[in-house]
Amino acid sequence: MNLNFIAKPMGMLVKLLYDMVSVLDTEYLSAYAISIILSTIIFKLVILPLTIKQTKSMKKMQDLNPKIQELQEKYGKDPQTLQRKQMELYKEANYSPFAGCLPMLIQFPILIAFFYVIRSPEVYVFQNQEAYNLINKAFLWVNDLSFAENHVFDGGLINGLSMGGMVLPFIGAAVPILATISALTTYLTSKMTMAGQPAGNEQAMATQKSMNMMMPVMIFVFALQFPAGLGLYWVVSNVFQLVQQYVIMHSSKNPKEELK
Repeated sequence: MNLNFIAKPMGMLVKLLYDMVSVLDTEYLSAYAISIILSTIIFKLVILPLTIKQTKSMKKMQDLNPKIQELQEKYGKDPQTLQRKQMELYKEANYSPFAGCLPMLIQFPILIAFFYVIRSPEVYVFQNQEAYNLINKAFLWVNDLSFAENHVFDGGLINGLSMGGMVLPFIGAAVPILATISALTTYLTSKMTMAGQPAGNEQAMATQKSMNMMMPVMIFVFALQFPAGLGLYWVVSNVFQLVQQYVIMHSSKNPKEELK
């Protein structure tokens, strides 16, 4: 999948933001890190109308779940009738089971394209390897966002920090704080999303729970392998989504109004 046509304008945006915030560059919070954070927020704002629709769809499903469970108890032994009754319920509530798919389909290529940008900023952002090598790429405990967070460079400690991250002296490796936060926020977003899914049989629910447990583990492992800048993007994106979902899910005191 070649997503250069998306990655190039993303890189231009990151460079524009970098130039705008370059005066804010400090030893522990670089303009490069700030530009990643701001570009992530901008991406989330661009697709906000779609994600709001997705979250409202989750809220509708939460409200419909009791009725769906009643149908499952009544028609559980007749799958065809159960499916027909569920579709009638969805139609009555003006709910589409596929309403939440579009935002995810849009976000996936954006994530991949952003990975291109963070993996090769010298190509997509700064368009010059020497210029990229000279900039500050620090983010709090991470000295260089272009390397994996737990990477430890030659040169030892700097003010108690390694050049890759916080160090545990007895194992000599950087503590992957950002990777841990990535996994935690992934779990929270998955759990919140699962709360809005239709009730199913015990086996399906058990499978969904297992996937919700495995995904954060996978994200943690990936975050140890990929540049820390991608982990920063993932954390900011997840936090934005968590706040958005919480606000929308608790915005209406009258759930019936959301079904219209």
